[in-house]
Amino acid sequence: MAAFEVIGGNPLKGEIVPQGAKNEALQILCAVLLTSEPVTISNIPDIRDVNKLIELLRDMGVKVGKLATDTYRFQADDVHIDYLDTPEFVAQGRALRGSVMILGPMLARFGKCQLPKPGGDKIGRRPLDTHFVGLEKLGGKLTLEGLDFYRINSEGRLRGAYMLLEEASVTGTANIVMAAVLAEGTTTIYNAACEPYVQQLCKMLVRMGARINGIGSNLLTIEGVESLGGTDHRMLPDMIEIGSFIGLAAMTGSEITIKDCQISELGVIPDTFRKLGIQLEFRGDDIYIPAQDRYEISTYLDGSILTISDHTWPGLTPDLLSIVLVVAAQAKGTVLIHQKMFESRLFFVDKLIDMGAQIILCDPHRATVIGLNKRTRLHGITMTSPDIRAGVALLIAALSADGRSVIENVEQIDRGYQHIDKRLNALGAQIRRL
Repeated sequence: MAAFEVIGGNPLKGEIVPQGAKNEALQILCAVLLTSEPVTISNIPDIRDVNKLIELLRDMGVKVGKLATDTYRFQADDVHIDYLDTPEFVAQGRALRGSVMILGPMLARFGKCQLPKPGGDKIGRRPLDTHFVGLEKLGGKLTLEGLDFYRINSEGRLRGAYMLLEEASVTGTANIVMAAVLAEGTTTIYNAACEPYVQQLCKMLVRMGARINGIGSNLLTIEGVESLGGTDHRMLPDMIEIGSFIGLAAMTGSEITIKDCQISELGVIPDTFRKLGIQLEFRGDDIYIPAQDRYEISTYLDGSILTISDHTWPGLTPDLLSIVLVVAAQAKGTVLIHQKMFESRLFFVDKLIDMGAQIILCDPHRATVIGLNKRTRLHGITMTSPDIRAGVALLIAALSADGRSVIENVEQIDRGYQHIDKRLNALGAQIRRL
């Protein structure tokens, strides 16, 4: 198990380029299974979860060619369906949350798929009901083996249907869309997720020949086609990484420029950090964060304490709440962090409290942060990264703290952040991989 040794308390300075979007990659890569023609994808992040998914596709028979550091060509013209029956596939599926994204493409194109309960972050319950209910409405027949193995088959071609999703699940919407584009007739998906990642998937599928209306809204109408062709696709920069770098700059008093952010796709993220008092300047498509000695949390107009909560798009993504929470620990003022979607995601605050932060964990979903206003710094400790986002939040805390910190289980961070130690060291951080 790897660890980071972090010597904190040093301001950083320089430019950094965000990686390609992890959450987009897991959808886009699985969409190559929908066609026998070549698909070229660029701006793919070099992170554990994405590399494992590429390995899974290769083992399933997809031809994979690496054209550049961040660019691959895929061709799924000889998919080995029998590989899904092997112990190797079961092990791969269990280790990777993104494996769930093969369900829609495989069912639509080959009429069958099976999958063990996928892995991923331990952040609370993450049911797959939306995926399977939607696929069943299109004609899939689900069989459960125990509580952790799923088989889904169809008799002939899938058929379009109307559905109102119980939750606006990003991955659930993506799986249903990928199945519906090859279904016979019209599919209408209401309460669809409309995150930029889903929009990117839909735009890619349209270039491949799919017929999708309502992209960017929560009402998608899909006219099924017989087959799809190849395409080229470039992924968005990772909005979670961009938000992480904004928070890092503020908490460490650093002057950082984040390059090529595609600011128009960030939604409320910049304004959320502005509510914490962080100064941002847009310079073309770059975000410049000046060095700040202090930043102050705003209040509501009546003077009451600010609440920052997650929500479906265009609300704030839940993946950034861990970052917002840790950054608030050194702000002036008080904020209530309300994590609605996952009941275990705030449990990492005990490490921040051990570092000297003033945080009250009200319940599994809410934490009140009383900012230190940088009157005192956090102090370094030894801690463990529980999940991807909490791991980076702890890394930010360690970089702002006095003294030496050790963060164990950094494989969690590696799952979502590309060479984060090397990239931050280039800005002046002191991070050593043990």
